[in-house]
Amino acid sequence: MLIIFLKAAFLIPVTLLPILNPFGIAPVFANLLGDVPRSIEKRVARQVAINCWFMLLGAIFIGSHVLAFFGISLPIVRIGGGILVAVSGWRLLGDNDQDAAIPRQVVQVVDESADEELKARSFYPISFPLTVGPGTIAASITLGANTPARLVDWVMSIGSAALGAGVTALVIYLCYRSAHKIVSLLGRLGTMVVLRLSAFILLCIGIQIFWSGLTGLLVETGLIAQ
Repeated sequence: MLIIFLKAAFLIPVTLLPILNPFGIAPVFANLLGDVPRSIEKRVARQVAINCWFMLLGAIFIGSHVLAFFGISLPIVRIGGGILVAVSGWRLLGDNDQDAAIPRQVVQVVDESADEELKARSFYPISFPLTVGPGTIAASITLGANTPARLVDWVMSIGSAALGAGVTALVIYLCYRSAHKIVSLLGRLGTMVVLRLSAFILLCIGIQIFWSGLTGLLVETGLIAQ
């Protein structure tokens, strides 16, 4: 029983971390925050990790039910999310000064307002869609698609999902809280290269998610064969 529990918990970070890629996004996170005290960086990183934990659990357990309630298919989620991710990647790939205005405003707000304002500001664009994007949400919904019928199995699935999502969020926190250290190790040129590559990869991921959603939608409508 314990081995099954640990396997189920281990499956979540193994599946989601390659999609999330928090180490690769860490320089983008540092660039968005700008030159801030490390205490604020850690604070925002902690809040982002908490946001991601809740989003992952929500997608795993109620994601499919929410989509069914509103009559939204998974391909539509991929299309909308893919556009959002692609636009974010395009902006990061282009003029960074314009994008940095939002996170720097976040930093100013952190010093002047309460935690509720920090939570609201740290959600977009850092938590969503840069960290937990539509690809991660779609994968999380797939992981939680088969809900156990027995009460014992259902409780175990909740515990394993909470643990797995917690491990995933912990990795995100550790990468983001050390974002400026990663930037320092990379140096100015290395950081610029990583930022541009990450932005380009983000753009490509968005286009790929959009394309997979469009393909799935065309298959559902019968316009193309599966």
